[in-house]
Amino acid sequence: MRFLIPFRPIVCSLLLAASQFVFAQQPATTASRPQPETPPPPSTQSLAHGRLLLVLPFENHTGQASLDWIGQAFPEIFNRRLASAGFLPISRADRLYALDHLGLPQHFQPSRASAIRLAQTLDADYVVFGFYTTTGTTLNPTAQVLDVTGLKLGAPLTNQADLTHLLETLNSLAWQVTRQLDPAYAVAEQTFIAADSDLRLDAFENYVRGLSEGSIDERVRHLREAVRLSPRFNPAWLALGKAYFANQNFEQAAAALGHLSKDDPNALEADFYRGLSFFYTGKYLEAEDAFAFDTTRLPLPEVVNNQGVAAARRGKDGAPLFVQAITADPNDVDYHFNLAVALRRRGDIAGAVREIDRAVKLRPQDSEAASLAAMLHKEQQDPTAATKVNASLTTPNSSGSGPLERIKRTYNEASFRQAAFEMEQVQTMRLSALPPAERAATLTQEGSQFFNRGLILEAEREFQAALAADPSSSAAHAGLAQVRERSSDPDAARQEALKSLQLTQNVTAHLVLARIDLQANQLGAAAGEVSQALQIEPTNANAHGMKQALEQRGQQVR
Repeated sequence: MRFLIPFRPIVCSLLLAASQFVFAQQPATTASRPQPETPPPPSTQSLAHGRLLLVLPFENHTGQASLDWIGQAFPEIFNRRLASAGFLPISRADRLYALDHLGLPQHFQPSRASAIRLAQTLDADYVVFGFYTTTGTTLNPTAQVLDVTGLKLGAPLTNQADLTHLLETLNSLAWQVTRQLDPAYAVAEQTFIAADSDLRLDAFENYVRGLSEGSIDERVRHLREAVRLSPRFNPAWLALGKAYFANQNFEQAAAALGHLSKDDPNALEADFYRGLSFFYTGKYLEAEDAFAFDTTRLPLPEVVNNQGVAAARRGKDGAPLFVQAITADPNDVDYHFNLAVALRRRGDIAGAVREIDRAVKLRPQDSEAASLAAMLHKEQQDPTAATKVNASLTTPNSSGSGPLERIKRTYNEASFRQAAFEMEQVQTMRLSALPPAERAATLTQEGSQFFNRGLILEAEREFQAALAADPSSSAAHAGLAQVRERSSDPDAARQEALKSLQLTQNVTAHLVLARIDLQANQLGAAAGEVSQALQIEPTNANAHGMKQALEQRGQQVR
């Protein structure tokens, strides 16, 4: 089965492999301070417990079949928002796989009993489900949260708004669900609502329809329309790229997936399929680079394996990468097979025999592995013949070189998301051992990184955590002021900026106030804030940019 829990042994290996990378991201100042004794990290199972949830499509009680797509929209919005809030939502692909495993149709609307069974199959801690009705042009959704472990049903959560404000309605209801699951969650509702402020509703509808259409041609048509209408909506680019890939349109897949930036939350999955697309069109260098990007972020074994395969196609030795993949998942036949092929090419027949024997033991019915095993054993018994074979293996595509390394064609999204989630929890534990001011500084830095990537929910979560650690953090208040400004809440943004400046004079807070004043056409006040910012940091590019904008506005007024 492909669900989350069976991958926990893999997750442990990934955590061990990636722990040095995670800890290396801590500020250099932490190394010079004596650290409090840190308790040993809990098991991965206890880390994830209580945060794994399943969001089901909502039932359409409107009587209008044309609004069926809205039911599929709830999981898409809720999963993104709840993931930003620190939960681990089960993906659409895993939900559909579970339905198929239970012998249920894709659009099955489960009863409470079957929802519990589905959640238990997926090992979910919570299930979110609901329905929606309409009154004229008003949408009336109702959501409920089921605690699977305690078999407790939370109070119904409701919202309503005109259908033209569907995204705001879904985001607002997602915030209510998040607060019911975690009453201490501090991110403002307005931040949730503003998360999709630049997404057109018709683009989102095409995106959802593109996910749920049965025909691949119809999926592609809707997804192409979605990215045309909202070119910056990266989930649609990812879905379009995967649809092209499924249809073996590899060049188009690589182009679509290339629209995701390297700091996008879905960049790793995009680069996995992009790497495969390059691989299948013979662009092995580009494929290796795409897989290498993923392995530097989180070394999933299938990605490490593919990096090794792409390297081998270019005549390089992929053996070290296959060893790394085996370390993460020692029970995968393909990794042992690939290492056997690489070691044979290297001339290490004994090592190749060892690996291919392990592969055959793991999967006795693998005819290709059995054939390679017979070949290697023969070469091991006849050193003269083996020497002649080794001399012919100048490149992986040489005549008579035997089988080639195997590529992994599927991306284990569930394993990646859980591994990333566990790593975040481990990093949170490490931060908790730091002194409050230092912890706040680290959290504020992470919040700023999220903000610069356009992830305002994650940014606010980090800024709020920084203020919980150290209420006197001027930088955290300034960061929160930026979030409030981005969320179209100028009054709250001004309050946070003023709190920041009362603690420490800083450029960020002054520029927030300058932009708010400029928006209100208070040119004199805005100029004063820019002037103070330049006094603090005379070479600040953003401050100079604001100064030029004010001068241009002043000339227009004259």
